[in-house]
Parts: sequence; C-alpha cells; structure tokens
Amino acid sequence: MSFSKTTLGAATIAIIALLLGGGIYLRLRPAPAEEEAQAATEAPSLEVPEASLASFARRAQPVTGARVLRDTLWIRIEASGRAAAFRRATLSARVSGQVREVAVRENDPVDPDAFLIQIDTTEYALALARATSTLTKAQADYEQIVLFDDEIADPEVRAERARVARSRSGLDEATVGVREAELKLSWTRVSAPFAGRVAELQVVPGQFVAQDVELVTIVELDPIKVEAQVLESEIGLLEEGRRATMTFAAFPGETFTGRVETINPVIDLETRSARVTVLLPNPGGRIKPGMYASISLDAQHFTERILVPRSAVLERDRRTMLFVFNEEGKEVGHTEWRYVTTGLENNQVVEIVENPETAMVSAGEIVLVDGHHFLGHGAAVQIAGGDAAAAGAEPSAGSDR
Repeated sequence: MSFSKTTLGAATIAIIALLLGGGIYLRLRPAPAEEEAQAATEAPSLEVPEASLASFARRAQPVTGARVLRDTLWIRIEASGRAAAFRRATLSARVSGQVREVAVRENDPVDPDAFLIQIDTTEYALALARATSTLTKAQADYEQIVLFDDEIADPEVRAERARVARSRSGLDEATVGVREAELKLSWTRVSAPFAGRVAELQVVPGQFVAQDVELVTIVELDPIKVEAQVLESEIGLLEEGRRATMTFAAFPGETFTGRVETINPVIDLETRSARVTVLLPNPGGRIKPGMYASISLDAQHFTERILVPRSAVLERDRRTMLFVFNEEGKEVGHTEWRYVTTGLENNQVVEIVENPETAMVSAGEIVLVDGHHFLGHGAAVQIAGGDAAAAGAEPSAGSDR
C-alpha cells in the first residue's frame, strides 16, 4: 500500500511532537521524595491531641439511676372499675304544673337547699287560700259551740265537749287541709338536697310537668368513689382503709391515690367477684362519674425488704443481673455488673434476696433503671436529670395504710 507524500509528512511531524512533549515532561516532573514533601506541606494536619482521644474513649453514657430501698413490699391486687358520684339524687316533680323558672345549668355548683326550679304556684296558692278560709269558718263554728263551756266546773266534761265540738265544726279536718295545701305549695320550689353539681337537667321554662316526672340530678363529686370488681379468690386479702392507686384513661401518665372504703360481703354469682369501693379526693371535680379506671389495691405486705425498681433488673446469659452505679464524681462514674437473686415483686419494685451464689445490693446504693440495656461492666456513665437519688420504687412504700 502506498501513501502520498502529504500523508507521510503529517505523520512524521506528529511523531516528532509526541517525542518532544515526553522529554519536556520527564525533565520538569519532581522527584518522588519532593512529591511527598510537597503533599505533606499542602495537606491539612490531622493530628488529634492525646487528651481528646482519651476523652473520646471515656465518653460517659447518659443513664437514669434510682436508690436501693429497705422498705415494706406490698403485694397488690389489680382490678378495673368505674368512677361514681359519692352521692347522687334525682329530683322529681312532687306536684304537676308549668315550669316557670330554671335557675341553674348543667355542671353548675350548688349549695345545700339552693334554689333550682320553680313550678307555677297559682293553683296551689289558691288551694291554700281555700283551705285557710275553710279553717277560719271551722274555727268560728267551734268557738260558737263551746261559747259557754268555761262555766262547766268538771274539766273532763269540758274536754269531752271540746272534742265533740272540733268534730262537729270540722276544725280538725280544716287544720289538716291547710297543712296539706301549704306542703303542696312548698313542693313547687325544687331545691338542692346537698352540696354538689347539677347533672342531667331535663326541663326548660314553659314546659308542663306531671307529678313524678324527673327534673334534675344533683351529684357530689368530692370525694368521688371508684367501684372495682375483685375476684373472690383475692377478696380475702383486702382490708378497709388500705391504700389504692389508680389511673384513668382520661389522664394518661397521672396516678391518683385513695383508700378502700367498703368491701361488699356478697359475691356476684355470675362474675364470681365482689364490689370494692375506693374513695379518693377529687378537688375541682376533675374525675367524672363513669370514667374508666385501672386500680391497684394494697393486699399483703412484707417489711424490711431490699427493693429495686423493676426496670433495674435485666437478664444476661439466662441469669438475672443489674448495674450498680459507682461514683467517680457528683454524677459521673462507671457501671458494676452484679448477678443477683430476686424474690417477691409487684408492678413497681422487685425484692433482692441473699444467695451465696450471687451478689447483693445495699440500701442507698444507686442502680441503673434506664439507658443501661446495652452497657457492659466498667462502662463510663453519667446520671441524667441531675438527681441520682430519684427513687424508682413508689413514694413511701412503707407509709401507713
């Protein structure tokens, strides 16, 4: 194959240019040592102070701690129940008539004998006037019959004539008529039977009501009672006056404390349970009748027990253990892994019992209750929240009941 002179000339020029460029690069390229020095000069320094490395290695894990307690352990009975008014009265119309005035609204607070509802008095005022007139006439007739009886010397004869005269004049019947009319007139005014709040107001002004129609309900809400159903197998463990704690669905995260007021001695044949009534303070009427409650009732108790919160107890390698906080400063320290043996427990605390094969904790030590699930022995930790003594057991587990 033949090439033209032009093509051969262009190829020769290209080869010469490549050779010249390579030679120039090799002459100008720095030596490897110089490259490394230049890179070291231009690259930013990544040195980390030894103190920072030590601090990073010992960074404390935030955790929550609670004191170990020596206290009374209460075994509790769990039940469910509903709130009910301490007292409840449904007021009905004792006379018929038109409602003239309604002085309250639902949820209004009322005092004893407070005015609630007024029924029209016209009919009953007229009846009282009529009865009074009848009494006046009967009184006149009576006095006419006994006009000269004061001249009778024998007191027994005078008393007998007076009795007959009262009967003949109709004085006794007229007296009863007036009292009856006065009573019916008083029934037109509906009053509160006790201090409480208005509930279920069922009438409005202008409405006609018949006798025995329900008008309004008054409830007393402070204290309020909670009625729980307790199984017959557990009812024998309860006593009146013991503490009860409860939570309501309406107030998540809030716990209320009351006392066992009564224990019904009759077992329901269908549910095999008995009603237990708990009273608790209810200032402001926050808890409403009908609210659902989860209740914990104090039953058996065991004194002088070493107690830790349930959340402190973990299981590792099929063995029960917990972490004790060893202080190095006010709130900073490290963990100590201890295998322990547990005893009785309730929903809040667990008893730690002595066992020659496991360790023990002492009252006053701090155990970890949160943030400790993935720690190891000797881990650096810091008590979060600033209060290493926050008790994980319930307040005053041994308080009087």
